[in-house]
Amino acid sequence: MGFSDLFKPKAPPVVGLDISSTAVKLLELGRSGDKIRVESYAVEPLPANSVIEKNISDVEAVGEAIKRAMKRSGSRCKHAAAAVAGSAVITKTISMPANLSDDEMEQDIQNEADQYIPYPLEEVNLDFEVLGQSENDPDRVEVLLAASRSENVEIRVAAIEEAGLKARIMDVEAYAMENVFQMLAPTMPDQGIDQTIAIVDVGATMTTLNVLHDLKTIYTREQVFGGKQLTEEIQRRYGLSYEEAGMAKRQGGLPDNYVPEVLEPFKEAMTQQVSRSLQFFFSSSQYSNVDHIILAGGSAMLPGIDEMIANKLGVHTSVANPFTNMTLASKVKAQSLSNDASSLVIACGLAMRTFD
Repeated sequence: MGFSDLFKPKAPPVVGLDISSTAVKLLELGRSGDKIRVESYAVEPLPANSVIEKNISDVEAVGEAIKRAMKRSGSRCKHAAAAVAGSAVITKTISMPANLSDDEMEQDIQNEADQYIPYPLEEVNLDFEVLGQSENDPDRVEVLLAASRSENVEIRVAAIEEAGLKARIMDVEAYAMENVFQMLAPTMPDQGIDQTIAIVDVGATMTTLNVLHDLKTIYTREQVFGGKQLTEEIQRRYGLSYEEAGMAKRQGGLPDNYVPEVLEPFKEAMTQQVSRSLQFFFSSSQYSNVDHIILAGGSAMLPGIDEMIANKLGVHTSVANPFTNMTLASKVKAQSLSNDASSLVIACGLAMRTFD
């Protein structure tokens, strides 16, 4: 460690905030010895229609929910990391001369971005990351460009500030997923090295497929499908309110015909959805199979869904739990964290930005 590092102020910790269409999920990580520790977390439901398919439509309602989540979690963080969804982000890999400094690269990208981005530049937030040397030309590097309409970014920043926090990091959901993968990889065959792994995140209204090969994202796609369909079916069939149906789905206590007539058909629909997402991936790439499927999102917790998908698709399937090797602060309840684990994957990927 050089002297410069010694005096460099440590960046303040961030809480990971995943703003989905039904809830705000908040997670804060720290270190305890050589282990990562879950310092605090909370899942706070959002009022109906305050977020529609990952777009915030009511900044105040979302800000209030973040505030409640902060209070419930007991986190003292002042800074947040959040993410924009894949549908709101355009990514392109471009090749650039290897001898450019970061500033020169940024200048070049700004000058040429209109070739790659179909929006006026003043309406766009741009970011780039050097991936490494170009395979067919040692004098060039591959650069990953990510652009999002500024309004997508600004409205998230506004909701975070409404809650009294500073938005320090705005990420892309797919990269937050890639970031958390280092927590999931130890449970994978060969730790994910040279493996093609599909992470299927089934949210309330959107299902996102991220495919990683050799630990890097190679494909991402969103489809409209989610756990809300199951909640609405429970609501319709048993005459419950949407909130009651959501509780019953998680905690049980529904009539005997629920499993065969409502839950099983939904699990079959979800299996079909996973299969269809993978077909899209296969047809648009040189891949024809994946080595492993990881399920994330609230619906990943449905009993037996991993076995059903494994049996139908013939691919080893597991449910994401990024907390397996972490320790927990005393205020974090192990049982409730484990119940929410699969829906906290993106929040966890964002919270890990604390260690950057």
